[in-house]
Amino acid sequence: MSFTPTLTSTTRAKASTEQSVSGFLSPVLLGMIAGVCLQLQQRALFSAPVYGAMVLVGLLSMLVMVLRCRPTLAGVFGAALLSGLLSFGATGWRAVLFAETALSPLLEGQNILVTGQVTAMPQVGEDGVRFRLAIDSARLNGQAVVLPAQVYLGWYSGFGGHVAKNASFALTESDLETPEASLELQRQPQPLRAGERWQMTVRLKAPHGNSNPHGFDYELWLWEQGVQATGYVRAGVHDTPPQKLASSWAHPIERARQAVREAIFDRVPNRQIAGVLAALVVGDQNAIERTDWDIFRATGVAHLMSISGLHITMFAWAASLLLGGLWRRSHAVTPSLCLYWPASSAAAWGGLVLATLYALFSGWGLPAQRTIWMLATVVALRQSGRQWPWPVVWLLAMAVVVALDPWALLQAGFWLSFVAVGILFASDSGATHAFKTADTGQNAIFNTLEKASRWRTCWRCLHHLFFRFLLRPLKALRSAAREQWVVTLALTPLSLLLFNQVSVVGLLANA
Repeated sequence: MSFTPTLTSTTRAKASTEQSVSGFLSPVLLGMIAGVCLQLQQRALFSAPVYGAMVLVGLLSMLVMVLRCRPTLAGVFGAALLSGLLSFGATGWRAVLFAETALSPLLEGQNILVTGQVTAMPQVGEDGVRFRLAIDSARLNGQAVVLPAQVYLGWYSGFGGHVAKNASFALTESDLETPEASLELQRQPQPLRAGERWQMTVRLKAPHGNSNPHGFDYELWLWEQGVQATGYVRAGVHDTPPQKLASSWAHPIERARQAVREAIFDRVPNRQIAGVLAALVVGDQNAIERTDWDIFRATGVAHLMSISGLHITMFAWAASLLLGGLWRRSHAVTPSLCLYWPASSAAAWGGLVLATLYALFSGWGLPAQRTIWMLATVVALRQSGRQWPWPVVWLLAMAVVVALDPWALLQAGFWLSFVAVGILFASDSGATHAFKTADTGQNAIFNTLEKASRWRTCWRCLHHLFFRFLLRPLKALRSAAREQWVVTLALTPLSLLLFNQVSVVGLLANA
């Protein structure tokens, strides 16, 4: 009894501290996101020293304000402004440093002999193969030149591919021994694997993309991928034939993805089904036929074919349930596990680790990265015992994603995912209260009937079966249907704004 007042005062002090911290964080996080938004609207970049000065002033001022100022209204407003200045400068500084590594205009359209390593799973298409190459060295007319660290290349099937396919008709056996025939056959793309080092002649250009409204921003995608040049492999008669120098396991995850993709196409006879499976398992959306993409877009389920936040979150949830159940049952083998680490913590962190591995295996795309950072933020807050309001948690997750990838604000998927999560957060409190009220009323009815019944044991069994096998599934179905309707209706205006279209059957197709 003597410890109750101390415990209560400590709890109240902790709650008051968390409330003040969350109240201070919200404007700061909003200012940080607003600063990034403003920087992305710049038509021309400042110099790197200007952005560096902004970052320095923002950091020092924030430090002084945190150490000396009390959390007044003016102080919170000033902290929000300084946070915006800091994020503005940091984003601009990163953009300047990356822009300085751009391809020199003098090297565009030149035949350059490069040596590099394939860093990602090659994308096989109807016209050839596209792959990402990390440049080790480059030479133009025998002189060393500097290229961007990564380039995105295409190795296309040209006339040489036609000759290769019809070699038995176009060339005789004696002709195949001539240098001309060998050079012609070199035009056909050779099998590529991640981790291999190649020497080849390429022709590069700066990234270019169409600026059509509501279309895919190819230049932005390349910028976020860290690619500063695109081009194609020169493998004609007068070019040095591409040569594989070595093979290594420098990129084991990418090699494993490629092996799984090849196994899918070898074992699934239907090309369309194999493409969908490859997209869902290893994240290769290029494996899906164009006609299938048209059907998916028309029915509003195109987002389900790309490994996104939905897939990563569902995988994390399932992994957490599995790990939590196994961890609780580990006492039969080693009782010390649950004593050393609670099952809830093991399930949360283990689910996050497995979801990260799944995101890496699916290609570590930008939507998957955003989801992992958001899940990591939520798990860290929950496991640290923080009881912050949902808007603060939502803003913190958004700020973490924006800090790691500022250019995500320019993508439609960023706004769709975070608006959907925010809508679910906002609508969950009312739904939870309604469900709790309904459950309370049902329990009161069951308790009254139980007391009045002579067959108490039978009634308890019926109550248990009714609640477990009928009420719970109905409540889960009602909750899922409600969430689907809420998210669909909330995202309809945003979809019209971003894509200028809305799928009428999308609600039923996504249910």
